[in-house]
Amino acid sequence: MSKLDSLMAKYAISHQNHTNKLIHIICVPAIMFSIIGILMCVPLFKFNTAYILIIGASIYYFTLSKKYFGIMLPIVLVMYLANIMIARSANLFVISISIFVISWIFQFIGHKIEGKKPSFLDDLHFLLIGPLWVIKTLFKLK
Repeated sequence: MSKLDSLMAKYAISHQNHTNKLIHIICVPAIMFSIIGILMCVPLFKFNTAYILIIGASIYYFTLSKKYFGIMLPIVLVMYLANIMIARSANLFVISISIFVISWIFQFIGHKIEGKKPSFLDDLHFLLIGPLWVIKTLFKLK
């Protein structure tokens, strides 16, 4: 079993309930989107800190699976571009923080329904595995 398969199997253990799955399918991408937006608003020495997340996550995904990397990269780039569009006409930071908080509230509600704690409480890797699990679930990938 590959490292990715092992991580996906462990993640799936606390994501069996239909309602919790649905919440995650909606909220995990929303959280990704909001984190990119938040980081775009918090420059470090005039450097867009969202790049650090995008590059770091991309390297991690590439080491786990070239297939999932190939799926994730365009999704993340579209999220980045969408955040740029929002920033042109609205307060990106406020919108991103709002999405982030609301999405996490729903995530915890989902886990309350599931009756199991979130996977990332045991291992922070699962914060990056969640988006891959959503892709696997949506596209029924093996």
